[in-house]
Amino acid sequence: MTQTLDVQIAVDGALGSAFVPRYSHPGDAGADLLSTEAITLRAGRRALVGTGVRIALPDGHAAFVVPRSGLAAKHGITVVNSPGTVDAGYRGEIKVALLNTDLDADHEIAVGDKIAQLVIVPVVRADFLTVETLPESVRGDGGFGSTGYAHETGTASA
Repeated sequence: MTQTLDVQIAVDGALGSAFVPRYSHPGDAGADLLSTEAITLRAGRRALVGTGVRIALPDGHAAFVVPRSGLAAKHGITVVNSPGTVDAGYRGEIKVALLNTDLDADHEIAVGDKIAQLVIVPVVRADFLTVETLPESVRGDGGFGSTGYAHETGTASA
């Protein structure tokens, strides 16, 4: 069963409840954020787009603003700072830094269009402990690309 969390929300201006984030399907992790602006997102450009939404997260939680897969796959629209982090103490409007990765086609955004998703998560705060050396691990300090690119299937490749 999915846990629920009460999150206080204020929608700016005369937008009304239509702009309150909603989950499209049962079990969805992200609630849709809607644009309060009509803009043309030029090819290869970015824009900060308002949602009219302000929230008060309970302490110990954060919200992440993440791209919508359909916008990304069909139009190359993504969130520049994905995930955008909304801290529990922030009370301003949630805005989305959108980027049009398509270098040839502009993308039109209308008022009320779904532009991103908001994912609410519990947060664990770390107590950072300074040490001289870190414990060993199987991975060690292997970083970007250290595990290779091909998936080992146990079959020989030609």
